[in-house]
Amino acid sequence: MIKKAITVSLVEEARGGPFVFWNGLQDACEKAGALGFDAVEIFTPAPDAFDAAELHKLLDDNNVRCCAIGTGAGWVLHRLSLTAVDSASRSKAQDFIKSIIDAAGEFGASAIIGSMQGKAENGVSRETALGYLGEGVQECAEYAKQYNVPLIYEPLNRYETNLCNTVADGVALLEGLSTDNAVLLADLFHMNIEEVNVADALRAGGKHIGHTHFVDSNRRPAGGGHTDFAPIVDALNAIGYEGYACAEAFAYPNPDEAARATIAAYNSLF
Repeated sequence: MIKKAITVSLVEEARGGPFVFWNGLQDACEKAGALGFDAVEIFTPAPDAFDAAELHKLLDDNNVRCCAIGTGAGWVLHRLSLTAVDSASRSKAQDFIKSIIDAAGEFGASAIIGSMQGKAENGVSRETALGYLGEGVQECAEYAKQYNVPLIYEPLNRYETNLCNTVADGVALLEGLSTDNAVLLADLFHMNIEEVNVADALRAGGKHIGHTHFVDSNRRPAGGGHTDFAPIVDALNAIGYEGYACAEAFAYPNPDEAARATIAAYNSLF
């Protein structure tokens, strides 16, 4: 069964970005639990930005899980990427991701690599950058094995990276690695921009799809744009997807209404 999740950002510098809850973990966990979500996905500025024991209690008290923790603050706050020109910077990026893997692993959750993948720039060719990216994903995926969780890698649209823009690009990247511990994040917002047909891309991604960001065409909560979700849900069911459908959406028109709209859409679709 596909599980329902919702995002919470703890990164003040990213306020206004595509995360539903913004007022702390207690607020997010209580509201997610009350509405019937199965989990929260956390965007944190650092692995020590929250108290692990406190989060465990919040999750238990509200009958929700932590499904994933994003690494994007490594880029947003520190400008770290796996494809930086110099090896020292790439190593720092890997270390930051590993610290998030450690924080997430305590909760049986995965770390997500999105914006920290970087791009081909500053004289680095796309081929070289893809090589750096593969090395970073390989290293971090193997590191995550100690927690019995996969690393999640997210293809992004052309306005955010010039490396992997489609599910097929992501599949090619993962199949070129020796690790078996990395999966793809299929983000419907990015896919709406890049894929010829979103449902077909999900079917082709098949076993590699390990997490989804379930959001409408304009990055508002599901139901707030023009996406036809029926064939997308059919495709996820066809590939036997049993992971999370997580709302990485703008808090439109506000967090509470966005959360209610999301759970209503989920309950209708699933």
